[in-house]
Amino acid sequence: MMTHESRSPTRSSSGQEAPLISARALGQGMAAVRILIGMVFLSNGLAKLFNFASVNLGFFSFTVINRDSAKGLAGGAAQQTYLAPLRLFYQDVVLPNWGIFGAFLTVAELSVGLGLLLGIASRLAAVGGLLLIGPIWLMLWHTGLYLWEYPLDLVPLAILVVVPSGRVFGYDRRLAPRFGGRWPF
Repeated sequence: MMTHESRSPTRSSSGQEAPLISARALGQGMAAVRILIGMVFLSNGLAKLFNFASVNLGFFSFTVINRDSAKGLAGGAAQQTYLAPLRLFYQDVVLPNWGIFGAFLTVAELSVGLGLLLGIASRLAAVGGLLLIGPIWLMLWHTGLYLWEYPLDLVPLAILVVVPSGRVFGYDRRLAPRFGGRWPF
């Protein structure tokens, strides 16, 4: 049986509680999450730009969302939603003007992907990712189909909005000193 003393936190030589994980290790972990999410957005943006729906590397294959698939997802979500303002916006504005919105989505996903991957304005890129995924998730909330799938994107993005992860293995680290440490990203 463990005693209370054996479970107490580690103490430093000054008597302060030592953290369970170092700030450096935590920053590196958040940078890894940022880079992974950036790769997802970048690959989907490239799929829209070059119109491909799957990648086969031999040892690893995966599907991505190209422009046609994205239009289908948006149209399906708009048909199924009970949120009238979003349904009307997608049915009356987005889908009839898919050429413009598809191009916007492509540029936005490439920008979010590069921002997260390279750690450039990483918090802003995470906000952009939330703005791209959030409306579809809200429209499909009541179906329960994507209850657990979309949070796998939404939760890391929400954390990356709060944590300046681009300051570890990213260009935000170089930009922050140029703004007197007040670089907001």
